[in-house]
Amino acid sequence: MSIKPYQRVLSVTDARRVLLLGFLLRIPIFSAGVILTLHVVGSLHRSYADAGLVAAGATIAIAVSGPWRGKLLDRMGLRRVVLPSLIISGLCWAAAPFVGYWALLVLATIAGLFVVPTFSIIRQAVIAAVPDSDRRTALSLDGMVVEMSFMVGPILGVWLASFVDTRWVLFGVEMIGVVVGAILWWVNPPLRSATTDAADAAAERLPRTSWFRAGFLAVCAAAAASTIVLSGSDVAIVAAMRDFDAVNEMGIVLVPWGLGSLLGGLIYGALPRALPPFALLLGLAVVTAPMALAQGTWSLAGLSLVAGFFCAPTITATVDAVSRIVPVAARGEAMGWHGSFMTAGSALGAPLAGAAIDTAGFAGGFATVAAIGAVVAVLGYGGIRLHRARVAAHALAA
Repeated sequence: MSIKPYQRVLSVTDARRVLLLGFLLRIPIFSAGVILTLHVVGSLHRSYADAGLVAAGATIAIAVSGPWRGKLLDRMGLRRVVLPSLIISGLCWAAAPFVGYWALLVLATIAGLFVVPTFSIIRQAVIAAVPDSDRRTALSLDGMVVEMSFMVGPILGVWLASFVDTRWVLFGVEMIGVVVGAILWWVNPPLRSATTDAADAAAERLPRTSWFRAGFLAVCAAAAASTIVLSGSDVAIVAAMRDFDAVNEMGIVLVPWGLGSLLGGLIYGALPRALPPFALLLGLAVVTAPMALAQGTWSLAGLSLVAGFFCAPTITATVDAVSRIVPVAARGEAMGWHGSFMTAGSALGAPLAGAAIDTAGFAGGFATVAAIGAVVAVLGYGGIRLHRARVAAHALAA
């Protein structure tokens, strides 16, 4: 494996700056869920179901806002989209930690609707910063940055909440997000490359029907299936550790899972050519299924390390595919849709796995989400092949 592709990407100042901002921006996003739960249960003395309702309201709002905010990015540019987000979400989170439960639910939902479209902005900026030949490597780096934010955010939130009032933890973390968002607004990284995307950029105001087609939807379905597998596995890991009577050893399983994803992303970004998203999704399903056979903490940790190798590469491959399928003039909206599909997958994965766990134990949770991933991979690959065959047949007939 050569590290030269990574050296080329990291030698680009704009790429380094955007990746760092992406890391900082995503920490509040990934820590918010656990901090909100601790705040609702601990400070507001409500149930876990009530905490889940707040998280669900914010999650649904973020999913709805993705395509909408992404489309505004395409038409209005970064600064005109980010500034209203900073003002509205900043005001919401300035008040939300200090109000009652129902007001918190409303404010968290409004903040979700006007969240800074971080994933769309960072990925577009990363793509614009590097040559087309280094796009996959740059997106792999971004995937690894996401993984690091995902590992740091919840740990940071729980650590702070252990000795600081959750109201101030929630306020502080969200205000950090606003400050970093303001830095992003000030830096204003280009979302389009003048060299590689000039031809596509000429096709402004494209109708959605010109790209919102089977190929794009198939890739988005793969993205959703990948997060179904991942979020469902997360729940199944918790159930397994409860069965093993080792909940306090959760880190022994989660750290190898995250480490495997980081290593997988590193290897994928250095490969000489891309792999199809559906092949990687099938691989993710195949390596997730054996986690159902774990007999204890250490065997589950070993299996999670292997399963992790396909996590970051699968998501990176779907982002890369979307960026190549969709013209750059519509890339912001397309990335928004991609993010919404992933959010929907995350929301579906937990209850699907939970229902299977209630019936067949933690093994049923792993098996169910792995089966869903495999089915989507096979159907998606078959659908793409059929579509290409039809296009070729029409071309020959013409």
